[in-house]
Amino acid sequence: MRIWNGAAGPLQVVAKGVFARGVLAKGLAPSAGRAVSRSGLRERTRLMALLAELWSQQVLARLGGRTMALGYVPVPVPERLLIAPQDLRTGDATLASEIYSGRFAFAGKVMLLDGRTPFELVPPSVEWAEALHGFGWLRHLKAAGTTIARANARSLVGDFMRDPGKARAVAARPDVAARRIISWLTQATFLLQDADHDFYRRFMRSLARQVRQLRRMANDAPDGQPRMLAVTALVFAGLCMSDQGRLLKAADKRLSEELDRQILPDGGPLTRNPGMLIELLLDLLPLRQAFTARNQPAPPALMNAVDRMMPMLRFFRHGDGAFAHFHGMGHTAADQLATILAFDDARGAPVANAPYSGYQRLDARALMVIADTGPPPPAMASWEAHASCLAFEFSSGRHRIVINCGVPEVHREMWRQVARSTAAHSTAVIADTSSCRFLQGGSMTRIFGAPIVSGPKHVDVQRGTRNNALLLRASHDGYAEPFGLIHQRSFRLAMEGNRLDGEDVFKAAEEGAKLPAETFAIRFHLHPSVTVERLDDPHTALLSLPNGEAWAFAAPHVPLGVEESVDLAAAGGPRRTAQLVLSGEVVRTPRVIWTFVRTREAQSVPPGRPPARG
Repeated sequence: MRIWNGAAGPLQVVAKGVFARGVLAKGLAPSAGRAVSRSGLRERTRLMALLAELWSQQVLARLGGRTMALGYVPVPVPERLLIAPQDLRTGDATLASEIYSGRFAFAGKVMLLDGRTPFELVPPSVEWAEALHGFGWLRHLKAAGTTIARANARSLVGDFMRDPGKARAVAARPDVAARRIISWLTQATFLLQDADHDFYRRFMRSLARQVRQLRRMANDAPDGQPRMLAVTALVFAGLCMSDQGRLLKAADKRLSEELDRQILPDGGPLTRNPGMLIELLLDLLPLRQAFTARNQPAPPALMNAVDRMMPMLRFFRHGDGAFAHFHGMGHTAADQLATILAFDDARGAPVANAPYSGYQRLDARALMVIADTGPPPPAMASWEAHASCLAFEFSSGRHRIVINCGVPEVHREMWRQVARSTAAHSTAVIADTSSCRFLQGGSMTRIFGAPIVSGPKHVDVQRGTRNNALLLRASHDGYAEPFGLIHQRSFRLAMEGNRLDGEDVFKAAEEGAKLPAETFAIRFHLHPSVTVERLDDPHTALLSLPNGEAWAFAAPHVPLGVEESVDLAAAGGPRRTAQLVLSGEVVRTPRVIWTFVRTREAQSVPPGRPPARG
C-alpha cells in the first residue's frame, strides 16, 4: 500500500487525448519527486493506527447485536406483494425502443446484444455493469406502457434470474443488489401484470433470495450512500413483501440508526457529498409514502431526517439550480431535484450556516458564495471525499462564475485522483501538494477503498457583518505537518451585490517559526460559460457572462495567470474551461488580496448573439 498526496500524477487520460495540455500539465499535476510528507515515520504510524481503527470498526459491525439481528432474521418467500412503491426517477419512453432493439446504452458505453442476453456480455466498464444489474432502466420500459415493453421487461428479468452472467460479482455487491431490489419492487405492478404463474413464483423466490443475501451483506457496503441504500432496500422489502414482520422490525431499527448517524443535525450528509441528499431523498420520500400506504407510522428518525435534509437542498443550489461541486458531487439532474423540491412544503430561504456539515453560504441580492469550511469526513466515510478545505464557488444570478472541477458522470475512475486533489478546487495549493493524503494501492484499498489518511484536523470559522458587508473567515491546518503552514481565507461580500473581496494568508503553524520557502498557487476555476479577457494590467482580467454581465478580477502585487482547466461535472461530459491562478512563494508573499467587482450589469442579449465586449 502507499499514501497518495492528492496530486494528479501521470494519468492515462493524457495518452487518450483528454485535455492533455494545460489542465494536467499546468493545473493539476504534482511537482516531480516531491515527497508526500516530510515526517514519514509519523505518517506511517498514523496510517497503521487508521488501519487498526478501520479493522476494529469492521469487526465490531459484524459482532454487534444490531447486525446479528438483521443478518439472521428469516425472509420467507412471499405469497404476494402488498404494495408497489412510487419511483420518483423519471422514465423515458424513447429509451424503451432502444432496449427492445438490443441496444443497451449505460454510463457512456453502448453494447449491442446480437441475439444474446445483456448479462452474457462482457461489460465495457464497471459503471455499465452497475447500471445493468441495478435494473433502474425498467422505468423506461414502464414509461412506454406497451404490451411489448412489458413482455421485454419480463424476459430480461427472467434472463437475470436464470443466470446473472459475466458480471455476477458486480451484481452481488450490496449497493447494486439494493438498487435492483428497489427497482423490482417499484416496477412490480408493471412486471407482474398478466404474468403467468411460473414467472410469478420464480420472481417471488428470486426476490426473497436476494433480500436474504442483502440482509447479510448490508454492513459490508461502504459507509455512506451505499450502506444507506442497502438498509433502505431492506425496509422496502419488509413493507412490500407479505409475511415479513420480523424483517421490517429489524430493518426499521437499523435504518433509524443509520439515519441518526449519517444525517447530521443541520441536515447535511456524513460523507459531505451534497449529491447524497438527492440520491437519498429519491428513495426516502417514497419509503415514507410506503409506510402510509401500509397504514403504519413511519419511524421518527425517517421523518426527522427528511425534515433536516430538505433545507440543505436549497443551501447547495446556485441560481441556475445546479449543486455546488464538493466531495464527489457531479452533474445535477434538474428533473430529479425538481421532483424532490415539490415535496418541500416549507419552501423557505436556505440556511446560511451549516457547521455540522462543514459549509458556509453568503447571499447578497443575486450574489452567492458557498464555501467548504470543514475537515474531511470520518475515515470510513471518506472513500470519495476531496481535499477541498476552504474551496469556494461563486455565482451571480443564474450564472456560475467560480466553480470546483467536480466529478464526471462516467469514467469516474479515470479522473478520480485528479478530481479529489486540492488543485481541482478553487483554493490555495502549497507546493503542488493536496491538503489531504489518501490511502492508495495494496489489499487495504480493496477493502476500504481510498479513504483520507490525514488532512485538516482543526478548521476555525468566524462569520459576521460589518460596514454593510457579510464577512467569513476560516483557517485549516492541513498543511501544518508537511510544511508547517496554516492557510487562512477571508471573504467579504458586499450587501449591494456587486463585489466580493478575498484574502489568503499563510501563517507559521508554530508561533515564532519561520515560513518555509515553498511555492503556492491560488486557483479560481471558472465555469465554461465565462469568457476571460486579459487587460494591459498584468494583475487584472475581465470576465464576461452569457447575459452580458461583466466582472473584473484583480489581485494587486501578485502575478495573475490564465490557464486551462476542465469542468468535469458538465452535462454531457468534461468540458474545457479556464482558471485564474495567483502564484508566488509563501515566504515572499504571505498575504494575497483578490477582488471580484461587477463592471457591467446584465444586458438583454438577442438569441444567438454574443454579448458585447466592454
